[in-house]
Amino acid sequence: MKVSKRAQNVPASATIAVTARAQQLKAQGVDVVGFGAGAPDFDTPDYIKDAAIEALKAGKTKYTPAAGIVELRTAIAEKLKKENGLDYSPDQVIVNIGGKHSVYEAMQAVLDPGDEVILPTPYWVTYPETIKLAGSIPVIIQTDKSTGYKITPMQLKEAITEKTAMLLINSPSNPGGFTYTPEELKAIAQVLEGTEIMVISDEIYEKLIYGDTKFVSFASLSEDAYSRTLTLNGFSKAFSMTGWRLGYTAGPLDVIKAMARLQDHMTSCPVTFGQYAAIAAVGEPAEKIIENMRKEFERRGKYMSERLNSIEGI
Repeated sequence: MKVSKRAQNVPASATIAVTARAQQLKAQGVDVVGFGAGAPDFDTPDYIKDAAIEALKAGKTKYTPAAGIVELRTAIAEKLKKENGLDYSPDQVIVNIGGKHSVYEAMQAVLDPGDEVILPTPYWVTYPETIKLAGSIPVIIQTDKSTGYKITPMQLKEAITEKTAMLLINSPSNPGGFTYTPEELKAIAQVLEGTEIMVISDEIYEKLIYGDTKFVSFASLSEDAYSRTLTLNGFSKAFSMTGWRLGYTAGPLDVIKAMARLQDHMTSCPVTFGQYAAIAAVGEPAEKIIENMRKEFERRGKYMSERLNSIEGI
């Protein structure tokens, strides 16, 4: 049976493989802790589940526009304005089938074969594969402890060529755990001024920051940054909704429209009753629930750090 070269060249996700192995060992009775997939172990809050149930009862089970219902896109636009300082219309927002789909679809809408995408290490394992699936070339920039594993403006400048089409920034970082400071992001944004380079800013972990860390959206840094940035986010991490598969992208209208055309043929639309649950998610109860979860993750992180540092050789 013929399998396309495209499919043959895509490796299985290392994150999923590690998670599956941990689950297999647990089933065999082995005492193991899985640190693979970024899946909060809290349940989805009841008020979100209740909204999905009400939507089902109300018959919200039919197709919606490919980009998602306008009520949800409006709620996301309001969230981005209030929390991130980003002024998007609902038409500049598309709801995707999880954050991973947001990344894939954004690249399909922007990149052409032969384009180069600057990707700093450490990076999430899906990024280089989505770049290659668009026929483009990941340009891996090595970082190290001296810069906190963050790309520097000089490294970015040196990596740019006439084929550079995109920079991918993930802050807070998966798997690095660090967050770029506002000043560090401003310096990166200044390097891009005067170029045609797009930016994907994956901000899915924006709520899970610790200590005195300050988060800022890349697109909020300047008018220039706003004009070239696709802001990616979703509901999986902050709301413990990993299995609901709801992500979103906000950015320039022409790119969002292109993503909607692609989505029309890929999935038709996001799951309808899930979209109504997402509207509830960004409502009033969210802040307290997210903060309680964040505090618990911070406590666990400190505990893990202390335990690991107490082991000789680590």
